[in-house]
Amino acid sequence: MKLLVLGGTGWLGRAAAVEAASRGHDVACLARGSSGGAPDGARLVVADRDRTAALDAVRSEAWDAVLDVATQPGQVRRAVAALEPAAARYLFVSTSNVYADQGAPGQDEHAPLLPALEADVAGMEQYGEAKVACEQAVLGAFGADRTLIARAGLIGGPGDRSGRSGYWPWRLAHPSDPRGVLVPDALGAAVAVIDVRDLATWLVDSAERGTAGVFNTSGEPLPLGEHLAVAARVAGYTGPLVPAPEAWLREHGVDIWMGPRSLPLWIDDPAWRGMNSRDTSRARAAGLTARPLEQTYADVLAWEDARPQPGPHGAGLTDAEERSLLDQYVHGPGSIRVAP
Repeated sequence: MKLLVLGGTGWLGRAAAVEAASRGHDVACLARGSSGGAPDGARLVVADRDRTAALDAVRSEAWDAVLDVATQPGQVRRAVAALEPAAARYLFVSTSNVYADQGAPGQDEHAPLLPALEADVAGMEQYGEAKVACEQAVLGAFGADRTLIARAGLIGGPGDRSGRSGYWPWRLAHPSDPRGVLVPDALGAAVAVIDVRDLATWLVDSAERGTAGVFNTSGEPLPLGEHLAVAARVAGYTGPLVPAPEAWLREHGVDIWMGPRSLPLWIDDPAWRGMNSRDTSRARAAGLTARPLEQTYADVLAWEDARPQPGPHGAGLTDAEERSLLDQYVHGPGSIRVAP
């Protein structure tokens, strides 16, 4: 198979390029190269997709499949216009953020979408609308029979620079305070993480098979408490957890989900909790499989510990932030609560 990865030097695109090259496929990665070179076994085509002529170097070749992970509608619109005559099929990695309703659990691929963004360039506050526009551009150019759209949920595993999947294994391996590790008192809330390598493998499998359609590609929804238990086993942590009320955390400036001064994977808004419990049965029937969560967390912990500057990055609390919050919680109106 001849595969063109638009990107391929970052994270998911790179994982897919590695997987495809390991199978002996002819793989090209079109990217600026700012994230590094192409993986072994693949060739790098240097191009800036914000430029009109970015696809000129590859549009004259015949491709069995194109894999695209872009967020900017303009990049995708230019790509499908240039590559439709040259490519047999187009695989686009979208997001579960395209759905209009993020509250109801168990929704499948037929759930209503957000309105598509008309502009070519989007900010993060327009992430869902931008991805809807990208999906429409691909389907409009290639048609349903030549298109695969993977609406991914939270992607985790080694290489996760957002810190979302790495924070809890790292924090439990490196507790900042003997009193315990601060966690949100929302341990029953659903969280779903799909390993980047599992998604990449399925994308390459789908390219080989010529799979078409729209698929929710999230991990298995599990309670946050189970994620913490798995992370604790991987980290060898046997100390207490300190569940702080969600309202208290918010009042003390702790953010949800991701970013600095946050407790990752936690969502306190019921209108968003369905995002982590979408129906993925269609993707499973099409061959999507998942390794044990314990393996994902063990591998992301090893990656975190091997980084040149260990510690929270992208998401989570610093040691000083966590100790300060524990001080306030212990001496505040509530009393400290620990769980094994």
